[in-house]
Amino acid sequence: MKATTTRHRIYDMAVGKVYPAYLAKAEKKGRTKAEVDEIFRWLTGHTQKTLDAEFKKGTSFEDFFQAAPGLNPLRAGVTGVVCGVRIETIEQPVMREIRILDKLIDELAKGRPMAKILRS
Repeated sequence: MKATTTRHRIYDMAVGKVYPAYLAKAEKKGRTKAEVDEIFRWLTGHTQKTLDAEFKKGTSFEDFFQAAPGLNPLRAGVTGVVCGVRIETIEQPVMREIRILDKLIDELAKGRPMAKILRS
């Protein structure tokens, strides 16, 4: 059998279209938009202005992470399981970044303090 690498649909999805789901998940648990935005900025190096511009522009997840101003080196400390997959075993760089973001939002929704979420 021929091994194929599947291109995940999420790569082409606009971050700005998925952002409301991240926000709803956090707000449902009493967290704020400011905290969600802080996670995005911490992870990617965006300012609030450039982050909002990326959302408005319809930037795909793949482009969002590949063109991030400065991916935070502390993100390597984000480990665990998201969607049944251990983050540290994900080989595709873009998928790993997406799952790190998912994990950070999960931690926020579970009530973890921001200092722990941001590995500071």
